[in-house]
Amino acid sequence: MNTDNSTWSRNQCNYVMIVEKSFDKFDEIKCSPDFTIPSAIDWSIGNLSCAKVKKTICGHNSYCANSTRGEGYLCRCSHGYQGNPYLPSGCQDIDECESQKENMCPKNADCVNIPGSYYCTCRQGYRSDLSKSSPYGYTCILDYERHMLVTLIFVGVGVGISILILVVTGFWLIRKFKKRKLEKTKERFFKRNGGFLLQKQVSTSNRGSVLEIKIFKTEELEKATDNFNQSRILGKGGLGTVYKGMLSDGCIVAVKKSNKVNEGQVGQFINEIVILSQINHRHIVKVLGCCLETEVPLVVYEYISNGTLSQHLNNNNTNSSTSPLSWAQRLRIGAEIAGALAYLHSGASTAIFHRDIKSSNILLDENYRAVISDFGLSRSVPIDRTHLTTVVGGTFGYLDPEYFRSGQLNDKSDVYAFGVVLAELLTGQKVISSNTSDQGLAFRFKTTLKQKDGLFEMLDRVVANEGGEEEIFAVAKLAKRCIKLNAKKRPCMMEVATELQRLARTNGEDLQRRPKGCELSYFSSGAMSFDYSLDLFTDETM
Repeated sequence: MNTDNSTWSRNQCNYVMIVEKSFDKFDEIKCSPDFTIPSAIDWSIGNLSCAKVKKTICGHNSYCANSTRGEGYLCRCSHGYQGNPYLPSGCQDIDECESQKENMCPKNADCVNIPGSYYCTCRQGYRSDLSKSSPYGYTCILDYERHMLVTLIFVGVGVGISILILVVTGFWLIRKFKKRKLEKTKERFFKRNGGFLLQKQVSTSNRGSVLEIKIFKTEELEKATDNFNQSRILGKGGLGTVYKGMLSDGCIVAVKKSNKVNEGQVGQFINEIVILSQINHRHIVKVLGCCLETEVPLVVYEYISNGTLSQHLNNNNTNSSTSPLSWAQRLRIGAEIAGALAYLHSGASTAIFHRDIKSSNILLDENYRAVISDFGLSRSVPIDRTHLTTVVGGTFGYLDPEYFRSGQLNDKSDVYAFGVVLAELLTGQKVISSNTSDQGLAFRFKTTLKQKDGLFEMLDRVVANEGGEEEIFAVAKLAKRCIKLNAKKRPCMMEVATELQRLARTNGEDLQRRPKGCELSYFSSGAMSFDYSLDLFTDETM
């Protein structure tokens, strides 16, 4: 530094500094106390080179560099690190990805920092492409195939989700629509099946005898009968089919599914419900409720477990689960049926005519007690009055001929049908045989009674072996009176019930006195005649 040089005297801002040899920006120096110029001092540690130094004092992530003066060495931070290389952990990783200036990643590329360095990766949907015009040596261009694939995937997923939403919404709307339609259908069926008529009859009843009727839901009865499975059928009739079912509380019931009804039969169905709800008799089936929401009405009855009287009387019955009825049982069953009919005819202020008494409508419980069922054709009329019907109802073979001709309904029509049932109990024969010319059991029975010993030829084997002479003739005479063509000459059911109950009690006493194993056979002697029964054969008034 030559301070005698003229420049020192002309320049009022004079500095002395140590700079790198490459520094050439002296004209930018300003005379200001805040002005700084980068300076460099070349120094080194010791006088040995890195190769000869066994152990340096350089820290982690650093390296040893020989001094530029030729003697000693210096510590430098490794590439990608910065800090004090002489401290154990002085050199720290530089995150080149924090600033675009620190990395060389091109457009549409992501910078990924790694210890001491970084790398670039093209973004999703782009791919690398070598390019001389790019300062980075490559560029990230749009991957059209991948982009198209991704676009298609996203579009497909979007469309799929949209379709799924539409399908789910559609199913929900359809289900809601079907539910609403089902509710309207149930309401329509309820109205068509006489639901409002039933409500009206119950509400307007002033006798206080209408029992509470449970209104079942369709689903309850479908579940109870296994969707009305054919294997659950107990029996079929002209008015419907009866299924065995079990309710959710474990109660066994009989569910009657009526045949498809028209408007004229609705009143008939409701009539059965109302009549049964008014009756409280141990030998008359109990109605538990009904369902009017279905296309055809459903009625729920108590379940009677031992089949019908018809099944037990049929001599050709091969069902091993049924056994022939004894004479005592037949007498008792006849007395029970007669007592129930007498109750219907005269046990209330309004008489009830069943109109369809037959052995298949008489059920037997586990103790062979008789229970009358199927009141679909029944009519309620004031006592001492008859009722003119426009449509005659009943079953051929049990149908009162006088009622069939006149249409005049009274209690004697039930008496006639019961007389046929008594004939069944005596003979065990079918009311209508397979012979096309057969006029029915009532005609056969009356015709046979005109013949001497004809009755015993017609009797069921069990009746002939177990029954007493007086009892058999008394029941036969009673049956004959019941099936007289002239209804006025028929006895009333109260008289019939009284006589049969007397015979049943007498038979019970005789059985107690009769020695065990003693049986009477009325077929062994061939011809029979009884003085006290002559009127049975000689009475010409049929």
